Amino acid sequence: MDNFQIETAQNIGIQQNSASIGDRILAFLIDLFIIAAYGILSMLLLAGLEADRFGEGVYYVVIGLPIFLYYLLFETFWDGKTPGKSALKIRVVKLDGSRPAFSNYLIRWLLRTIDISLGSGSIAVVTILLNGKGQRLGDMAAKTTVISEKRKVSLANTLAVEIPEDYSPKYPQVTVLNDRDVQEIKEIYRKARMNGNHNVIIALAEKLSNLLGVKFEEKPMVFVKRVIEDYNYFTQQ
Repeated sequence: MDNFQIETAQNIGIQQNSASIGDRILAFLIDLFIIAAYGILSMLLLAGLEADRFGEGVYYVVIGLPIFLYYLLFETFWDGKTPGKSALKIRVVKLDGSRPAFSNYLIRWLLRTIDISLGSGSIAVVTILLNGKGQRLGDMAAKTTVISEKRKVSLANTLAVEIPEDYSPKYPQVTVLNDRDVQEIKEIYRKARMNGNHNVIIALAEKLSNLLGVKFEEKPMVFVKRVIEDYNYFTQQ
């Protein structure tokens, strides 16, 4: 997967994974199956109705519109997801990680004909592989991409940290956080330490200080580490 940086709600940059080609193809196949099933069922229903040519034309339009607008409607009203994307835990976002506007969804939908229909998707696959940000032509024009919301779990990424038996917590305010908050804090802290980004740790410490309503006297790195340890202490009791 390709990585790109987005901003969190706390204005701290983190890395986000773009969706893999495999996930996007599987999502497309799931959506294609749903569209085909809907089309078949609709045709069977239409076959059982007695209508003149004008009536049949109306039915074809009514039945065909959901198929024609399938991707545009789902992505617009379901936070960048279709049933297929939801199943694979991927969704459409803007390059800065924010939610696209309708115009963004519309542009990438209009270019599906070039990306997907022409060449049976080969143009989209080649463009995604060469682009480096998980973008097909429609994404490049709309300034969007498709991200994966799957979390890679490793020993370093888990919430749990070793707490000594005689550990004494300092900040009970950490209980206002939840597991997802602390996981994100720990991941930002770990990457900042690994890359030597002390400014990121300072910004993180200041945000935590404001969020918890506490003032810290220790160094920012020690404070962030203490918050993570205190959270583990209280949640493991």
